[in-house]
Amino acid sequence: MDDHPRRELAEFLKARRTRVRPQDVGLEPGPRRRVAGLRREELALLAGVSEDYYERMEQGRDVRPSEQVLDALARALRFTPEETRHLRALAAAARRPARTRARTPEVVPPTALRLLRTMSGPAMVVGRHLDILAWNPPAETLLGDLSALPRRTRNVLVLFFQPGADLTCPERAATVAELTAMLRTSVAADPMHPRAVELVGELAVHSPEFRTLWGRHDIEETTRGRMRVIHPLVGDVTLDWDAYRLPGPTPGPMLIAYTAEDGSPAVEKLRLLEEAALRSA
Repeated sequence: MDDHPRRELAEFLKARRTRVRPQDVGLEPGPRRRVAGLRREELALLAGVSEDYYERMEQGRDVRPSEQVLDALARALRFTPEETRHLRALAAAARRPARTRARTPEVVPPTALRLLRTMSGPAMVVGRHLDILAWNPPAETLLGDLSALPRRTRNVLVLFFQPGADLTCPERAATVAELTAMLRTSVAADPMHPRAVELVGELAVHSPEFRTLWGRHDIEETTRGRMRVIHPLVGDVTLDWDAYRLPGPTPGPMLIAYTAEDGSPAVEKLRLLEEAALRSA
């Protein structure tokens, strides 16, 4: 078993254990409790596993929990279905030797590139680590000159750590937390992927904010969201975004499209952005 994936599994369990209050699971807190959340022995009891076995899991040692054990831990920790899937992905990554993993560059299918060109609204293709792989002119009008950025910084999460990002994105902190949780989710299947190691390492070195968020082990599956931007052309605009997985391996590239709610002021602002993109094309 690979040491780093084992550590990822251990840290996720510990982070989640410390968030569950004893009274939430029917235990008496007691007056002399010195630890946040559940103790290891309490979680082991609730999950029906031995204390020694669970302790070895949290220590990142070479244990191979069955699906039944993982499900029991998920129930004891009151996991959502999304969190349970994440736990299973971490355990699967820890069981699989790193040397057997085949990693191929992410490629945007030609059909997806053609689709981008036909879309009038902002849209882009984003890789599993939130790298921006392709985009259409309206997306560049909305987000700035993406082609001028170095390839390794052409990343949705990295954009929000650039100087001045809080001025153009009033809800930057919430957006960064959401994107970090998305990255944490996608990294679970292969924590030692070279791009994951590079990206997480650089963000952790340069941003205390990212280090704190990454240490929380929050997860979120990428499906949809909302982004508010202060744009130099149209001012304050709020757009909805939806993510669509492209055909191929999972996790893999996805198409993200930005739209405006019918009848909202954003509809006209989005039209102005699309016209600006046409003029600059």
